[in-house]
Amino acid sequence: MQQKSKLFLQALKYSIPHLGKCMQKEHLNHCNFADHYFNRIKLKKYHLTKCLQNKPRISELARNIPSRNFLCKNFLSSKQGNEKPLSENMDAFEKVRAKLETQPQEEYEIINAEIKHGGFVYYQEGCCLVRSKDEEADNDNYEVLFNLEELKLEQPFIDCIRVAPDEKYVAAKIRTEDSEASTCIVVKLSDQPVMEASFPNVSSFEWVKDEEDEDVLFYTFQRNLRCHDVYRATFGDNKRNERFYTEKDPSFFVFLYLTKDSRFLTMNIMSKTTSEVWLIDGLSPWDPPVLIQKRIHGVLYYVEHRDDELYILTNVGEPTEFKLMRTAADTPAIMNWDLFFTMKRNTKVVDLDMFKDHCVLFLKHSNLLYVNVIGLADDSVRSLKLPPWACGFIMDTNSDPENCPFQLCSPIRPPKYYTYKFAEGKLFEETGHEDPITKTSRVLRMEAKSKDGKLVPMTVFHKTDSEDLQKKPLLVQVYGAYGMDLKMNFRPERRVLVDDGWILAYCHVRGGGELGLQWHADGRLTKKLNGLADLEACIKTLHDQGFSQPSLTALTAFSAGGVLVGALCNSSPELLRAVTLEAPFLDVLNTMMDTTLPLTLEELEEWGNPSSDEKHKNYIKRYCPCQNIKPQHYPSIHITAYENDERVPLKGIVSYTEKLKEAIAEHAKDSGEGYQVPNIILDIQPGGNHVIEDSHKKITAQIKFLYEELGLDSTSVFNNLKKYLKF
Repeated sequence: MQQKSKLFLQALKYSIPHLGKCMQKEHLNHCNFADHYFNRIKLKKYHLTKCLQNKPRISELARNIPSRNFLCKNFLSSKQGNEKPLSENMDAFEKVRAKLETQPQEEYEIINAEIKHGGFVYYQEGCCLVRSKDEEADNDNYEVLFNLEELKLEQPFIDCIRVAPDEKYVAAKIRTEDSEASTCIVVKLSDQPVMEASFPNVSSFEWVKDEEDEDVLFYTFQRNLRCHDVYRATFGDNKRNERFYTEKDPSFFVFLYLTKDSRFLTMNIMSKTTSEVWLIDGLSPWDPPVLIQKRIHGVLYYVEHRDDELYILTNVGEPTEFKLMRTAADTPAIMNWDLFFTMKRNTKVVDLDMFKDHCVLFLKHSNLLYVNVIGLADDSVRSLKLPPWACGFIMDTNSDPENCPFQLCSPIRPPKYYTYKFAEGKLFEETGHEDPITKTSRVLRMEAKSKDGKLVPMTVFHKTDSEDLQKKPLLVQVYGAYGMDLKMNFRPERRVLVDDGWILAYCHVRGGGELGLQWHADGRLTKKLNGLADLEACIKTLHDQGFSQPSLTALTAFSAGGVLVGALCNSSPELLRAVTLEAPFLDVLNTMMDTTLPLTLEELEEWGNPSSDEKHKNYIKRYCPCQNIKPQHYPSIHITAYENDERVPLKGIVSYTEKLKEAIAEHAKDSGEGYQVPNIILDIQPGGNHVIEDSHKKITAQIKFLYEELGLDSTSVFNNLKKYLKF
């Protein structure tokens, strides 16, 4: 994502330990010196594509789970060689639409990290970082800048690209699918491109140019999943690398974000509930940074810039939901913030994008998606309700001041392009081939009443022609932590399940972020049991309204979603037949008491501090899956875990599995002959990543498990899945 085509908020991916002395110079011994994203379409038959989520959202600020996501696209069929010429006078939106209409139907995009800068597009081609002329980006005419194989990594891929302002250097962050570790390389652009430097364990990084036209790279260094330090480096004849900032509070982490107009580099220092932002002058990066507002416990704020004004998205004041404020850039303190725009109740701010004369807010209100376009000249507001099938946004990087492009998606429908044109004041939808899933399936917005009377939203998918839904299998998905929305991006295996007759239900319980900040607050710390009550109410409501039955119901979750799933298996196992979990957090008590683990101190605001607070300790004991296992009947459970996962230690998952098997065996002794013992499967995968979304082995194992446990014929589902996945 390029500096001038970025999203308002980057994902603050990793945790970090208070303000050290700014401008502190210290040579960095881990530096090895040597002598924004744009979608690129490359077609392959029947191949599901990988899409890097280039534009993370506010919901991910609490905790970002690294992943590479699927993206599938059907195109309008046409005869070979019948491509329409693209007029140079067409705007960007029309060119994209025309290009899509000339592609054969059953082919799928491969999308990698890309960035446009000047007249070039920078991207990954095979195992190389390359660039090509913008107009040649869809051809094979490109220049190789760096071969990733030189890093001697297993299946490396480019996670992020930044180009220096004058295009003398390009920096790229390289990762592998089996690890969260990363390497940032800096390549000098010349007739013979050469790697100028490499930095291990980089999280965020941005370029600025100083008064002498020298490129300066700012980056954060990650150690044990925490970003403690910010460094800045220069290259060429004036090489230097020095520590710029150190955060000493272990519950805070640091992330860098360059405002869309490149005027300021913002240094965001954040915990789960509190933030502090410093401005680094994009024209004078060697000057001391300017503090916008010292951290105030419970106050979150994020900053954009336009025309000497700061636009601040913050929860300060009542109600404690996000609102948009602004102030002059030279008077940034909180007493100068003026209220500019307020959100409705039950509204989640997904994203914000700034343009020359407009500010665009991407919102989720009462479980439906909206776009609000604010005219900055007259403070006018236009609110656009988006199609009811849409469950999520995918933000497109954009340097065009006249258009705001984005994509909409759902778990069973590939992304579809939309563009808001400011001049016309209208939203344009991509034309061409309409995905058949729109006619063969239904999406329902439902609510369940929790035991305290709170209405909990659900999103339900099923085939339009399904008869007797009570006899159909049901797959329920939940998360409910960190204020993050339940992931509802397109997943081909979910679509295949719906095509095969399944009902899918997504439960947006408290603890997540679907209805705003208060929805999260009502499901964390000593209110975590609200999320469990919500989940139970959702499943019972589905059954009561004729959607499946307990013997055909499965529940799935990953990471922190495992807390609520494990707790429900202990408290109400009769609601379920089968469960699949991936990298699940199951041993909350022991994990949160171990302060040597990388994320324990950072996550005290979510789970509590059982080491020093007896109230927190006793409360965690009430719901912690590992602490409440007892001899009783359980659903069958399939767990996928990763050997070197730093976020969810394997030790806790193994301990849970062993205790569960012991309790099941004890219960079986007293159950007599004919008792069907549930299957408990722990599948330990190699590698150190946390969740690998597009692992074909994992997907097929989980689907096989679900079909066997529910007694279903899996022949057709695997035949259909082969259309999307390579086996």
